[in-house]
Amino acid sequence: MSRPLKPLFKQEYNDEISNRSINPVFSDVARAYLSRRRFLQMGAVAGAAVAFPTLLKSPAAWAVETALARPSSLGFTSIEVSTDDTVRVPEGYIVRPFYRWGDAVGLKGNLPEFKTDGSNTTDEQAAQAGMHHDGMAWFSLPPGGTDPNHGLLAMNHEYIDNGLLFKDGVANWSLDKVRKGQNAMGISVIEVKKEGDNWTVVRPSEFARRITVNTPMSLTGPAKNNALMKTADDPQGESVLGTMQNCANGLTPWGTYLTCEENWSDIFVKKAAPNTLEKRYGISDSDDSYRWNEVDPRFSVDATPNEPNRFGWVVEIDPYNPSSTPRKHTALGRFKHEGAAITLAADKRVVAYMGDDQKFEYIYKFISKNQYDASLRDAAMDLLSEGTLYVAKFNDDGSGTWLPLIYGQSGLDETKGFTSQGELLIKTRLAADAVGATKMDRPEWIAVDSHATGSVYCTLTNNSDRGKEGKAPVDAANPRANNVYGHIIHWTEENGDPASTAFTWDILVLGGNPSGLDEKTKGSMKGAEFGSADGLSFDHRGVLWIQTDVSSSTINKKAYEGMGNNQMLATVPGTNEYRRFLTGPCGCEITGIAFTPDNRTLFINIQHPGEPGDDISDPANPTAVSTWPDGDKNSRPRSSTVVIVKADGGIIGS
Repeated sequence: MSRPLKPLFKQEYNDEISNRSINPVFSDVARAYLSRRRFLQMGAVAGAAVAFPTLLKSPAAWAVETALARPSSLGFTSIEVSTDDTVRVPEGYIVRPFYRWGDAVGLKGNLPEFKTDGSNTTDEQAAQAGMHHDGMAWFSLPPGGTDPNHGLLAMNHEYIDNGLLFKDGVANWSLDKVRKGQNAMGISVIEVKKEGDNWTVVRPSEFARRITVNTPMSLTGPAKNNALMKTADDPQGESVLGTMQNCANGLTPWGTYLTCEENWSDIFVKKAAPNTLEKRYGISDSDDSYRWNEVDPRFSVDATPNEPNRFGWVVEIDPYNPSSTPRKHTALGRFKHEGAAITLAADKRVVAYMGDDQKFEYIYKFISKNQYDASLRDAAMDLLSEGTLYVAKFNDDGSGTWLPLIYGQSGLDETKGFTSQGELLIKTRLAADAVGATKMDRPEWIAVDSHATGSVYCTLTNNSDRGKEGKAPVDAANPRANNVYGHIIHWTEENGDPASTAFTWDILVLGGNPSGLDEKTKGSMKGAEFGSADGLSFDHRGVLWIQTDVSSSTINKKAYEGMGNNQMLATVPGTNEYRRFLTGPCGCEITGIAFTPDNRTLFINIQHPGEPGDDISDPANPTAVSTWPDGDKNSRPRSSTVVIVKADGGIIGS
């Protein structure tokens, strides 16, 4: 998740707090789970590999029957922490930025150059890379192929920074400025190709596309046509303009891209008192950062009360068809989606794991009604429009249950404020509250282990409010009060089947410095300390890659001394050994990850380099913290996709 441009956690939570005492470190049961997985996980992997062979495909290249085996250890030397304003990787690797904010996306006849003073026009920004690159996925060309040297990258542009986007920041505010900001959010689809040893963006490209806050989209699923989705511009409640605050992502077996709407509530403003639904999702009476509501009535809840209900969804995009209409799938629930990790159940139904990235929110799972047939791509396009949404309950004994969110069941009816399944999904958080799901420490990225069926991991990045008066206390799954470093949780679905409604869980790792003296913040990893894990993804060999997002203001605090800039690490599940593979420039977040099918090229995103401690850049001094990637004091820091290869052409991480 990016740095928000205003405080995220304004709404009050109606937590039912028990009177039990707060454990300041972590519970005995959580400590036992950390110990138990050291010995059991590798054996579990070996026993699970034959259960559902369709799941052995890498989630980053569903069409590839990978022959890459999981290594027993990593093949690179861990690098040191860094405070340098550059990207560092191990010896023997080459890294360079190649798709920066403001670079032309590749539209035919429309290739505007980036202007270093922020003077690109609104129309030019619509044909350029957006700001603050985030989640990303690879799609080989031609469609259905497995070429590792030619493909498409689809990526999110999560948010904007007016201090960088405009020469004069928010001065002389206007609708045209708002439109430029809206054109700097959304998604890029770019064509990339390896020519010799060099990767380039193909321009122009028939596949090139920018999707923004004003791109027409359709609604699917139970909330389509619901009264709460209708507006004056869309009286039927079935078509929406745009997507925004796109954070992590997902990739389907049929070759489509899932982009996830996270901090959308930041942009809406309601001057009148918020109702229960608006309050639960964090809509407030002010916005000093985006200011869209001042000139665009879509983002004034007083003027357009149902518009917020049309955001907070998972959006499906066909990157191979630039004229296709993106679709918001309401069956997957409405919340602050961090991502949507896709896998297949034993019976070929589609399963999507999703986190709601806010303090004390929940982990969800969607199971499609119908089965995936690899020979029927058009039919697969409807698989995410119908199915059942579940929310997770983590029990203190290491067991867990997926609780269904179905209208008419478990008290989810008129007595709790739900009149239909569509309304329930619009109010997903309220439904999850009602069934007693486990409040988590900011669920972020989720990764499915394709080398161990039914094995899933989720980053819980941090929660400084855990255990505070009036907030949820520690529990076995969230075992530290004032959880500043976060942790990664792991669960295994019953019988190895992602469609199961029962699971067992443990904790993979606790963030923090393992050499620290304070037991309350001490990490549990071996080899490379880290905090606030965020991005999470498996490569084609079954190596787990972890990306961190410690805020700039927090990095400067004493508790984080010696941990340096944000970074990317790798581990082989079951070993508890972590090696630092990459460190980023000053003020950045490391996010987004995509491997080519041969695992020989890695793309990642460097988001918000140069972010100052107050999270809002000064237009008069945009390079105060960082000049990356251009190294020019007269330019401005630019979020960028970087490409990483091994100098000898070998497999990444080997």
